Amino acid sequence: MNVILSFLTTLLLVFSPTAAADAATTATAAVAELSVKGKAPKTGYERQKFSEGWGVAANGCDLRNVILKRDLQSVKYRVSDSCIVEQGQLIDPYTATTIIFKRGISTSSKVQIDHVVAVSDAWQKGAQAWSFEKRNRFYNDPLNLLAVSGSANAQKGDSDAASWLPSNKAFRCEYVARQVSVKRKYQVWITVAEKTAMLRVLKSCPSQPLINR
Repeated sequence: MNVILSFLTTLLLVFSPTAAADAATTATAAVAELSVKGKAPKTGYERQKFSEGWGVAANGCDLRNVILKRDLQSVKYRVSDSCIVEQGQLIDPYTATTIIFKRGISTSSKVQIDHVVAVSDAWQKGAQAWSFEKRNRFYNDPLNLLAVSGSANAQKGDSDAASWLPSNKAFRCEYVARQVSVKRKYQVWITVAEKTAMLRVLKSCPSQPLINR
């Protein structure tokens, strides 16, 4: 009887929704959980449908400065405002180059905050049906934000993993894992080409964990 109960308990754990949701701890496993569909038209897309600007974190600072603080080294703040990052050094994950950040009209754009899963990409893969509140959470979620080279960010545009990957090959596994983590969290679907590209990258790092922050 004890053997039978143990067997039934195991089955319940394996097939319960909670167990299934917690099963994927690697990016490779999580890719299998993502829905695969064609890309919807971009009709009706406006960035303002996600957010009217950067949200504000619990400490009262806007998300751009929160991410700069998280991702830059040797950070210095504005004397009159401890939220404003004035200077810092970025080891750019996309290009593996070092960028000196200095706030200013002609210099701030050298470091930009990238939505790892592009906003318009999400719009074409499920976000059209979301509420504004969910779109706003997606837009301002630190999981989906990285401080990166401005030129690399411009080059990426609204591409998914099938059409753009960082030139820094050493970062590609983590980059794809972050995309998978975001798409899994917000139920953003992927295309066949995107799934193929993701799995191709993750083949070299099958134990790459999901990203949680």
